[in-house]
Amino acid sequence: MNNKALNVLEFGKIKTEIAKYLITSRGNTLLKKLMPMSVESIVQRLIDQTKDGMDIVRIKGEIPVRKLADLHDQANRLKKDGNLNGTELASIGEVLKNTSELKEFFEKLKDDQIDLRQLYELNENLIDNPTLTNRITKSVDDTGKVLDTASEDLKYIREQIGRLNEQIRNSMDKYVRGNNTKFLTESIVTLRDDRFVVPVKTEYRHKFGGVVHDQSASGQTLYIEPEAVVGLNNRLHDMQTSEKLEEIRILNELSDLVRPEIDDIVKNNEVLGQFDLINAKAKYAKEIKATEPIISKNHVVDMKNAKHPLINPDQVVANDITIGDDFKTMLITGPNTGGKTITMKTLGLLQAMAQAGLFIPAREESQIAVFDEIFVDIGDEQSIEQNLSTFSSHMDNIINIIRKVSDRSLVLIDELGAGTDPQEGAAIAIAILEKLAKSHCVIMATTHYPELKVFAYNTEDTINASMEFDEKSLKPTYRLLIGIPGSSNAFNIAARLGMDKEVVERGQSLMSGESQDLNNMITDLENRRKEFEKKNEDLKEQLAKNKEIQDNYEHKQVELDNSKESELQAAKVRANQIVSKSRKESDKIIDRLRKLEQSGIAVKEDQIISAKTGLKNLHQDETVKKNKVLKRNKHRQELKVGDEVKVLTYGQFGTIVRKDKNGQFEVQLGILKMKFDGNDLEKTDAKPEEETKKTMVRRTKSSGLSSKLDLRGKRYEEAMTELDSYIDSALLSGYNQVTIVHGFGTGVIRKGVTKYLQSNPRVKSFGYAPASSGGSGATIVDL
Repeated sequence: MNNKALNVLEFGKIKTEIAKYLITSRGNTLLKKLMPMSVESIVQRLIDQTKDGMDIVRIKGEIPVRKLADLHDQANRLKKDGNLNGTELASIGEVLKNTSELKEFFEKLKDDQIDLRQLYELNENLIDNPTLTNRITKSVDDTGKVLDTASEDLKYIREQIGRLNEQIRNSMDKYVRGNNTKFLTESIVTLRDDRFVVPVKTEYRHKFGGVVHDQSASGQTLYIEPEAVVGLNNRLHDMQTSEKLEEIRILNELSDLVRPEIDDIVKNNEVLGQFDLINAKAKYAKEIKATEPIISKNHVVDMKNAKHPLINPDQVVANDITIGDDFKTMLITGPNTGGKTITMKTLGLLQAMAQAGLFIPAREESQIAVFDEIFVDIGDEQSIEQNLSTFSSHMDNIINIIRKVSDRSLVLIDELGAGTDPQEGAAIAIAILEKLAKSHCVIMATTHYPELKVFAYNTEDTINASMEFDEKSLKPTYRLLIGIPGSSNAFNIAARLGMDKEVVERGQSLMSGESQDLNNMITDLENRRKEFEKKNEDLKEQLAKNKEIQDNYEHKQVELDNSKESELQAAKVRANQIVSKSRKESDKIIDRLRKLEQSGIAVKEDQIISAKTGLKNLHQDETVKKNKVLKRNKHRQELKVGDEVKVLTYGQFGTIVRKDKNGQFEVQLGILKMKFDGNDLEKTDAKPEEETKKTMVRRTKSSGLSSKLDLRGKRYEEAMTELDSYIDSALLSGYNQVTIVHGFGTGVIRKGVTKYLQSNPRVKSFGYAPASSGGSGATIVDL
């Protein structure tokens, strides 16, 4: 893409903003090379990288890239068999350490199942070398100083140097204390030629003795190494020489280790620079609140709420910019300083940013096209050297554009045809637009010529647009209005500013009829647009109110349903309490009946069971007792005399022998005949095996009733009701012994079970289960 267009669009300023977030040398180099790409797959890859960077910045804060130097000089020296110093090796160590850190960082992202589009693949290009990394890390620090841990010899030498320094200082202390101080100009120990000396007054030179290493500028002080420390200083100097030689040996050894790996290390540095740039692009996108641009499949630009990124965000006006679908040429008209040029630059700059893989300051899901070139003719670009006029300069640019334009180009022309006679300028502008349109490129142009408004109206794939102007405040709003040509508003502005009415009317009368008609048409369109926008706002407001009313209705409906359900539940609980109370009364009646029977008065067992069944049917379960679908299916059964049925209330099987006038069925249950409602019967083909007893029907466990009742987790009222029903069913099923599981818990259910069993005359005996069968958490009942 041509640099001239990027310079006019100020793409370089965007890169300057991104550079603030870079920390590596290679990152800065890559940013300087950053250009919009014209291959769709490359553009998408760059956008994906920025998207990954945005996700990492959002989740982790940033990609952990260190401050890294460029390694090309070090690489060249190593390839020429040269060796590196400590600082250069430290730079290589930083790259190796950062490589290991990023490999680990992305592994953790994988473990956390963070989805990334491109950066996992980019991370695979990093080549980790833990052995070399550890060796350099323990040999040199971040500043390039060779560490004691680089070798055992170096550690020993430095320990000896430390001891000698201490010995020398101890020996020198006697010269700076006591009587000897009178020979010194200062009571200090200092260094000259890497040897410890003391400052001695010149007149005491012979009395003090030792080796003179230096003299003050005034000649009044001699820096003398006392004879007592000469030997120690000699040894110290030798050890220091050994230290330097060992450091050189270590650096040379490290250089030899790095030499065969340098190409991989340089590649790592390049990848780390890419991560640094991706990091910076993501942070810049976050700063300007940018979103991911979507590449249009149909080569259409559709930017929603697009903003120019270099304008103060508190002042910039967002615009919807759409071009390339229903129309490929947009002519923007309207007064100067209305925002035409900024709108054009916004389109061009955001396209360039997106094609360079940057996010754009626009609403999410905004679409961009991938252009092979962006051609720009904006502003006064006359060349002083060539002595070209403004018109000539623009024509020169446009001629070059016409020669190079293709169907995948974006052309931006400001003030098309300006700088010459208006009539000729309008004519040449129309001719230029027609020529450019033949190449099927996308064009945005600005103009003042009314003839071009008519041209846009009558030309296929071309549309008028304008920048809105507030006639009341006489200020532009900077809003782009697509489909409506602009007006200069010269007469309105002049009149509102106080121009004499006669002057304004005379000026209007001098306008041609066509111009008057055109302005009247524009005014009418503008009035209609404002009327439509007002109605649209009113409709939106009404829609919001309707939505609020609907939400309130739905909320109240939910509350009503919940209230209804709560009332039903409460009513069932109250009904069950009444039934429970009635059941206790019935138990007393039945007990009296049994006592009468024991006294010799005959009472039929079926009368007792019938009474209990009637009470049992009064009890409502607090959940839906039976599935409605099953009820309907059951009602559809045609029960008739002779059918084998199952009595659902007791789980017993019998035969229908009669149907009375009330619609109840008389069922033979062994030797008993009992009446049931049709809802309590279920037709069955299987006729179970029966055992007949003298006084009541007894069945084996094939009846389906378990010999164990589990009451754990139930409420007290529910548990007692279920226990009473179960004992009745167990008696009818012929069980001699059953188990009641009530658990330990608070003991409330257990006490209730004991109390009930004590009061039930059909219970022969009961007691806690053995320890192996639940202990005091279960009760064995003999019936």
